Amino acid sequence: MVSANREMVVYCFDNLLAYYNSEEAPPPAFDEGQHPLFVTWKKVVNGGEPRLRGCIGTLEARYLISGFKDYALNSALRDRRFPPIQPKELPTLECTVSILIEYETANNYLDWEVGKHGMIIEFTDPDYNTRRSATYLPEVAAHEGWTKIEAIDSLMRKAGYNGAITESLRKRIKLTRYQSTLYTMRYSDYVSYVKENRGAAPSIVGGKPGHY
Repeated sequence: MVSANREMVVYCFDNLLAYYNSEEAPPPAFDEGQHPLFVTWKKVVNGGEPRLRGCIGTLEARYLISGFKDYALNSALRDRRFPPIQPKELPTLECTVSILIEYETANNYLDWEVGKHGMIIEFTDPDYNTRRSATYLPEVAAHEGWTKIEAIDSLMRKAGYNGAITESLRKRIKLTRYQSTLYTMRYSDYVSYVKENRGAAPSIVGGKPGHY
């Protein structure tokens, strides 16, 4: 089984800096494979709780190297919930890579464990007779302190459903549960990694190495 690791997060930071510098990122230091994956950026300000800054991924298997490159940039720059991450934000960032594993069809909408499973829900919007779907990664419900029902109801809203949420509608949900391996690194640790392994701190064109 492939596990998320430090080199995958380094590659995401590498690609974001390469984008700012209009250059190619260094080659990745992890093996190729095919898995569903997500890249999450959070911002840490004044030692407070990390705040979501962008999160995009795919529930379909992707080649890891091209997948992490694409989603590192998509989640940083093209998450429609947030403005694009600016170079000056780099020192406040932390990045998490997630590799999704062990997809299972649940028996019902409560057939999953908070903190262990991510879930994909699919259901028909009774108001518009359209199919809706959405996912939360395994860490989301636990981080928010939600019960299973609170997580499901939030996920239905995330899917774009604005009508009344009833127990009969919840029971018509098709739920797929999955697990993930993840690795998180702050920008300061990325800078230390690059110094140690490449001999110089990362830099933005026009900025001082390691300081923006």
